[in-house]
Amino acid sequence: MPPPRRSSPLAAYFAAAIGVLIVYACLHPFSGWRDPGLPVFEFLQAPWPRYYTWVDLTVNVIGIVPFSFALVPALGRLPRGWAVFVAMLLTCLLSLSVETLQNFLPSRVPSNVDVGCNTLGGVLGALAGGRWGSRLFDPRSGLTRWRQRRIVPGHPGEIGLVLMGLWLLTLLTPENLLFATGDLRRLFDLPTPLQFNPARFVKVEAAITASQLLAVGLTARCMMREFSPWPLALLILLGLGAKSLAAAAFFSPGDPLHWVTPGGQIGLAAGAALLGTGLLLPARSHAMLAGMALLVGTALVNLAPENPFLPSDTALISQGNFLNFHGLTQLTASLWPFATFAYLGLLGASSPRGSPRH
Repeated sequence: MPPPRRSSPLAAYFAAAIGVLIVYACLHPFSGWRDPGLPVFEFLQAPWPRYYTWVDLTVNVIGIVPFSFALVPALGRLPRGWAVFVAMLLTCLLSLSVETLQNFLPSRVPSNVDVGCNTLGGVLGALAGGRWGSRLFDPRSGLTRWRQRRIVPGHPGEIGLVLMGLWLLTLLTPENLLFATGDLRRLFDLPTPLQFNPARFVKVEAAITASQLLAVGLTARCMMREFSPWPLALLILLGLGAKSLAAAAFFSPGDPLHWVTPGGQIGLAAGAALLGTGLLLPARSHAMLAGMALLVGTALVNLAPENPFLPSDTALISQGNFLNFHGLTQLTASLWPFATFAYLGLLGASSPRGSPRH
């Protein structure tokens, strides 16, 4: 008789994070709610839309696959077949719910085609999760063995991995400065406190990049059982790759290295030097230094003037699926440092008093 399957907390965290982001992205910008005066499910009987591309169909199928994929190992206490079925059902209900709520948003158009594509993506993701998800998150898998060897145990380690994944997502916001997170002005439509000045802007951009790089690096270090420079180097390289991808996709004309500005280069060099110095300090000081860097970087992001030289393609960003994606990355970038600050407190509370964790 095979041993009972166990649910994966890491998969559950990923599924929950992806689900929340999907809901926000599909209902962004959450303004202008009104009653259209029509039956809420009338869109399910609508004919095939006149203007629809294969890109729209593909994005709606693929975009929800990670959610249903992660759901299956998250439901590991159920028999595999039931976990796959429940993941399919929950994905369909999630899609139907957000599309129905789009009835009440003037900037959104509910679509039965989107529900169908999302359901197909849910089926594909759940089947893949049933086939490979449990192996990926199984204690015997390479990922889990690496996580057990390198990352702090329990929920702090799992939440930290999710936060690092969300940090990479923040870098896909095209109009943000390099590594900049925590901008509450766009979230709450607040005015910019400072006027643009080229010389001052270079200094502010460099300080933002350096402080945020220091915060991310030290936060990742706090998650690690034993120090190794390679995971940190890989994380930063992945971040620069994500920023290059956003610049190529959303700027007009596309320029993958648009983030290589004088301020960005100075900030990268200064941040790397600060991170190298910080890593030499006692491990018990890393969380405090990471929190201070987060506070400094977030304050500067909210004080920095708007950059008039970002040639973002507003027409592309305002399209349906790109609007969803842009809303998702923007929310994540705005809230990431605050979630990370709370996480650093969780790490401190979970460490044995009076003894270093690393």
